[in-house]
Amino acid sequence: MLKEVAEAIERQDYKRATQLLKPLMEQEPDNLWVRFYVGRVQEETGRREMAEKIYRYLLPKTTNFKLISQIRQALQRLEAIAQQEKQAALEQAKSAPGGDNLGVLILEPVPSELKSTVAESFAKIINTDAYTARLQIPSRGWRLYRTGLIGELEYYADCLKASQIPCFALALNRLDLIQVFEVNYFQTVDQSVVVRCQNKEQQEGNFTFDWSEVRQRVDGRIPLFESVVVFDARRNLKRKTQTQDYVPFCDLHIPSRHCILRFCDRNYQFRKGINLETAPETTPHHSPEQETVSHHWKQLTRFLDQHLPDIPLWSDFSTFADSATDFREMLERVPSYVRLERRRPSVWDAAFQLYSGLVFWRDRLTPP
Repeated sequence: MLKEVAEAIERQDYKRATQLLKPLMEQEPDNLWVRFYVGRVQEETGRREMAEKIYRYLLPKTTNFKLISQIRQALQRLEAIAQQEKQAALEQAKSAPGGDNLGVLILEPVPSELKSTVAESFAKIINTDAYTARLQIPSRGWRLYRTGLIGELEYYADCLKASQIPCFALALNRLDLIQVFEVNYFQTVDQSVVVRCQNKEQQEGNFTFDWSEVRQRVDGRIPLFESVVVFDARRNLKRKTQTQDYVPFCDLHIPSRHCILRFCDRNYQFRKGINLETAPETTPHHSPEQETVSHHWKQLTRFLDQHLPDIPLWSDFSTFADSATDFREMLERVPSYVRLERRRPSVWDAAFQLYSGLVFWRDRLTPP
């Protein structure tokens, strides 16, 4: 009977092969050759995922050299077909309009208890081992996993999402569609909100908006570095770069106008405009001892909390930056619009711009 099954498969008569296999499955459910031929029918009729599961189930259960050889050949065929289809899909994705633009692939967090479940799928898609895959999947915050052509990255993102692995890809040229205005101070919040701000060319002017236009807020702290001289283990002097301070930033996203209002505690002019603590009324300022930048920044954040209590707040920049700053070459292509006095440029500025831009576009990933 098995010879007839093999002959039916050979002449591509899969209906006949199925008819022959049905009674065999009932009579000899533990016969590994019967199960193998069930897998062959599944393979030849396009149900390759099911066929692979059968082959991988059978392989460790048999010591028959002929059966082992045929199973391995079948797995090689499936792998070759999968690689051909993957390559064709990648080429098609890269050749699509805009597919050759530079982009980034972002992995979103997966609960720790689910990482083992999705790691196998991740490993298969990315072509790595399950242990390495599990280490790559973040448990909290975003991880910048890969850069490259956006067509290729979108292909991988689609595959990962189909396997219940949250992620997204973004073309870096989308960041150019966002205008960034650095806010100097709030001028009024009576009927409309008016801020005094400056654009990327540092041209100053007024910007008028309504609180309802603000859809998201991004908070983050960008480090400032200094070069110091220290003693090493052998008491020799050496120069070392260390973190001097962290500068808080806050971005308000106004997607309807494709713009971001950016606040920085080093550049906000707290002595101008409205009194943030009791706005819109005016009251005397605190004593000089109390009037520290930190105190004023807390007033500003409380003011924003009061007027924007229900919008999403993204504040996990530091976790994202841990992975993003490894991609120095890519970040050097990202204009930061972060105005800080530094001895030399820092990729942390571009990392914050990228993080805020990713948040801006995260839920609006449609062709521009």
